[in-house]
Amino acid sequence: MSLLRILFLILLSGPLFAQNAELANSFFRKGEYEKAIMLYEPLLESNPIRQDYFKSLLTCYQQLEKYEEADRLLNQQLENFPNQIYLYVELGYNRQLQGKPTEAEAYYERSMQFIEQNPSYAFVIGRTFRQNHLLDYALRTYQRGKELNPNLNTEISEAQIYGERGDIDKMFTLYLDLVDKNENYYSTAQRFMGSFVSNDKSDPNNIMLRRQLLKRAQAEPKNSWNILLSWLFMQQGDFDKALVQEKSLYRRNPGTAERIEEIGRLAYDYDDLETSKQAFEFIRSLEQENGLNGDTRLRADIYLLKIENEWIETDDDRERLNAKYLELLAQYGRNLQSLVLQVAYAEFLTYSYDAPDQAIEILRSALELNPPKPERGMLEITIGDIQVFSGEFNQALVMYSKIQYDFKNSPLAQEARFKVARTSYFKGDFTWAQNQLKVLKSSTSQLIANDAMKLSLKISNNFDKDSLNEGLRLFAKTELLEFQRKYETALDTLSLVLDQHKGRAIEDDALLKQGVLLTRLGNYRGAENSWLNLLSTYPESLLIDECLFSLGELYEDHLGEIDKAKEMYERIIFEYPSSIYLVEARKAFRRLRGDDL
Repeated sequence: MSLLRILFLILLSGPLFAQNAELANSFFRKGEYEKAIMLYEPLLESNPIRQDYFKSLLTCYQQLEKYEEADRLLNQQLENFPNQIYLYVELGYNRQLQGKPTEAEAYYERSMQFIEQNPSYAFVIGRTFRQNHLLDYALRTYQRGKELNPNLNTEISEAQIYGERGDIDKMFTLYLDLVDKNENYYSTAQRFMGSFVSNDKSDPNNIMLRRQLLKRAQAEPKNSWNILLSWLFMQQGDFDKALVQEKSLYRRNPGTAERIEEIGRLAYDYDDLETSKQAFEFIRSLEQENGLNGDTRLRADIYLLKIENEWIETDDDRERLNAKYLELLAQYGRNLQSLVLQVAYAEFLTYSYDAPDQAIEILRSALELNPPKPERGMLEITIGDIQVFSGEFNQALVMYSKIQYDFKNSPLAQEARFKVARTSYFKGDFTWAQNQLKVLKSSTSQLIANDAMKLSLKISNNFDKDSLNEGLRLFAKTELLEFQRKYETALDTLSLVLDQHKGRAIEDDALLKQGVLLTRLGNYRGAENSWLNLLSTYPESLLIDECLFSLGELYEDHLGEIDKAKEMYERIIFEYPSSIYLVEARKAFRRLRGDDL
């Protein structure tokens, strides 16, 4: 016995046994199979029932092409545990690794004979075939088990194999067959199918699933088909179509309006205001029904007012909307149950009615009601936002820091940290902003992590520690004015950046922002000129894909120049395949091209 082996065996004695198992697993993960074998062999000998030791040791032998040792291990295990019939599959696979297909086939067929005795064995045998990437054998195993016992639910196992083989249409069929058998399986099917569909309605997988669902819904109406169609439409951003399905479901089985409310919220978040309005108006039409509680009605009322706020044009419109908020507050009262309404009204007063002081007064009064901790955090972070809007940076920073302390390691604390960074950026304290952003780049919230990365890049690309960074300071002031809805003043400030810092790194950011502000002010040709200038002056800019997408939307939504819009989207598809705008650009291009989606 080698000295190294003796040393390893000595390590196995006494209280170090558990540590040896951990060390063996470490060697295994690193691919140091010889060392792992020296530990796994005595570990398995001392604990023969440990399947993890056995399987790891078997893999080590096979990775090192020690097939005879693997055979001895398998036969010993089969002798010790004759009921572990899946070992015949492992024996066959070990022969296959040695280039002995005939012997391997004999073991595979032998393993499948056990299914004839007990069809339920199909699961353990099929799983072992699949783990060894023998998908055809695995499929045969499940199908034979199903033939012998039609009550076996092998659909999920078979569907997963078809998914691995790339036969997505067949995979969808099996999942939907399972739902057809028992509607309670729709959430399970939805979970598994979710990894095979995207937010692009023109994705072939989406099209296959949609066709199957529509065909089944027409042939035999079931709630599950409507639910799955609604879910698929929501993945694709087709909120209007999802709403049609959910209305149909509700009329068939009145009850909770949660899914209709979810569609309304998502449609609002994605600027599909018309669908959002229809969803919440439908909810309000149900107010006399027992299934609709007061909280649901209140949230519907709030969203309808928010949607109306998006469409106001005159001071008279604002006054009418203010009156509606006050009427709703009088109806529900200023209490803990109406906190969401009070926050919504405070935001309206700040961002649309130019009364931030009144808004903060309302929120501070709400804090005096001693709300639960999550609601208190919502109120405090809204106060901080309004203080930033009013230019009260220090007060806002104190509020955000308080939230970070009170809600440590929570999503709300991460949001507050980002707002500390953004406020510091607005103030021109770029070093402190970057310190906060470094932490947030690995945030568990993808949205916050993305926002943090974007702001961090903006600062790092334009910050020079040996200069006053006047260009970046002016740009930060521009973005503050944009946040404060002072678009014309923001545009004037931005013109200083473009005049005084022409040819500097900040210019491409400034041109992109200039187009955004001009679009907000309705100067669409001016926005077009800014973005075209960016494309021609800075063709290597990291902002090009965003600029192209903005131009595409401008041509499509405001200028009615469809051919130019298609050109912009097409450039993203072919020139920037890793862009975050790729999926939306592809969808827009195919829509404008007239594809049947």
